[in-house]
Amino acid sequence: HFFLIISLSSFYLLFFNLSLSFSLAMLGSFREVMWPRLVANKILRKSVGSNNFVADFPPDTDQKLLVASGLVDERASFTSKSILFEQHKTTHLNYKVFVSTWNVGGIVPEDGIDMEDLLETRQTPCDIYVLGFQEVVPLRASNVLGSDNNKVSTKWNSLIREALNKRAKPHRDKELSESKGINGISQDFRCIISKQMVGILITVWVRGDLWPYIRHPNVSCVGCGIMGCLGNKGSVSVRFQLHETTFCFVCSHLASGGRDRDERQRNSDVNEILARSSFPRGSSLDLPKKILDHDRVIFLGDLNYRISLPEEKTRLLVESKEWNILLENDQLRMEILNGQIFRGWQEGIVKFAPTYKYVPNSDLYYGCITYKKDEKKRAPAWCDRIIWYGNGLKQHEYTRGETKISDHRPVKAIFTTEITVIRRGKKIRNFFFSDRFEDRIDGYSEIDSKDYSWIST
Repeated sequence: HFFLIISLSSFYLLFFNLSLSFSLAMLGSFREVMWPRLVANKILRKSVGSNNFVADFPPDTDQKLLVASGLVDERASFTSKSILFEQHKTTHLNYKVFVSTWNVGGIVPEDGIDMEDLLETRQTPCDIYVLGFQEVVPLRASNVLGSDNNKVSTKWNSLIREALNKRAKPHRDKELSESKGINGISQDFRCIISKQMVGILITVWVRGDLWPYIRHPNVSCVGCGIMGCLGNKGSVSVRFQLHETTFCFVCSHLASGGRDRDERQRNSDVNEILARSSFPRGSSLDLPKKILDHDRVIFLGDLNYRISLPEEKTRLLVESKEWNILLENDQLRMEILNGQIFRGWQEGIVKFAPTYKYVPNSDLYYGCITYKKDEKKRAPAWCDRIIWYGNGLKQHEYTRGETKISDHRPVKAIFTTEITVIRRGKKIRNFFFSDRFEDRIDGYSEIDSKDYSWIST
């Protein structure tokens, strides 16, 4: 133990000197020097806490949420003895889930950005929205080694909140009017988790009448970047339980590079993410700990897999929209088929143009126009992807957006998913809950059982 302490202390002092020198060299000012403890924590992979995220309500108040919403009588007694005698039945409901990923290239969003293109709010609103971003801040030394700048993520969340609630409110009001409504429950979309690690940001929103049934929200961050542990590359995973079904969404930014065998580093990043991501098991030790242990798992992000063809041939095939030939040489597809990585995962049919690399604010791929000799050539590729694992998810849409501020185009998908719900016995429920709960459960039954047959398959 003594030698271990000495070794760690020496490493800490060495890294302090290196980080100090590096910060001064890169930033040129003592005011920009990073705190050595913060930098050492990043190097040593110290966890920042599974409940360290932003939300519209505290993450550790499952019972308080129900009390605050009026769904549970504050005087109710939930003893293990009484629950044993509770009668219940299991039912299944379908919910609609929207997922998107976008590498924004370090661009701070302006107020006039077209969020409707990203969120598809012109359509009937979904029940759950999951948005993943990469490079919300430039990946320079001050951002990688320093504390996370939350101003940009706050801006993105503000724009998302405005867009979701502006378009969703008329539809929800009509729906509630037809179903006689639920007493006093807000129908606005709520943020249940928002977490940033350097440039990676994931934010999850649910419709207002669902948030009382969200439990155990947690996050897990894995850095795979510089020195194999810093957060310029890696993942932010979030998990929560809706009724009795657990969800895990993994927003990632994998290793870049279009050279031969660069995909091996991306594969290594995926293995690291799946191995090192971990969630608390809960007081009763019955919650999933690893990503693949959850009921519904979706992996999204700038996965950076390229097309294994010569650049000129790739460009010609892109111009002629020969997607099938290109996909036959897509690295991610080949790795999945060969069982090298993501074994057992699924991806929808790709029918859209490669999402990378564009000249910002244009429809031109990088390299299609005159560029400087010292600039790297980057062939078009489907870097931005959404894949899923296991059963219980049915994809209805897989497409891309056309917002042009970045060198990437956003990618989005819509799923329906089956949720397990336990309905408590009426006699026991009257004993434990206030009289208002009966009316609200009736209202939820009408809304939750809505038909999604309108979705094209």
